[in-house]
Amino acid sequence: MNSTRRLTVISLLSVVAFGLMIFPTFPLIPGASFLKIDFSIVPIVLGALMLDLRSGYMILFLRTLLKLLLNNQGVNDYIGLPMNIISMGIFLTIIYLWLKRSKSFTIKNFTVSIVLATLGLTMAMVILNYFYAVPLYAMFANFDIKQIIGLGTYMLYMVVPFNLAQGVILGLATGLVYSALRPFINRTAQELAK
Repeated sequence: MNSTRRLTVISLLSVVAFGLMIFPTFPLIPGASFLKIDFSIVPIVLGALMLDLRSGYMILFLRTLLKLLLNNQGVNDYIGLPMNIISMGIFLTIIYLWLKRSKSFTIKNFTVSIVLATLGLTMAMVILNYFYAVPLYAMFANFDIKQIIGLGTYMLYMVVPFNLAQGVILGLATGLVYSALRPFINRTAQELAK
């Protein structure tokens, strides 16, 4: 395999993912403008499907490193980016493993992978918010969600619906882009495998 070409693909997809991460995003939940979708997972999943899961993780890591170095927003990134890496890593892993296990990219297989990945993403974010983000934001950013609206309300009406919607939206976006670029992705994967 041509390692230089592989590294070039990983680098390009990392830059695209970084660009999508800092591109203006939109909040889904009224009253929670800090819960925003970014589409950087799309090139990450495409990279994993084109190359392999390890390459997908590398794109995820490089995208995050670029964010820290070039567009750091202080405490929000220091607390939020580790959560993003874990949750998007789970999302990526489930999609990749399900599609590789089923050995075919059909609408049914992709839909199942997105449903499972969305559930994994949502569970991870509930756990990470409860044990990690909420206490750290209260400590370092003077933003105590428990005092403002209550932890249960935040989890039930913001974290869970946001992440369920986010998983579906990101899954649909990934599916549409993959379908449009499928011949190119398959050809590139075959060339890199030589």
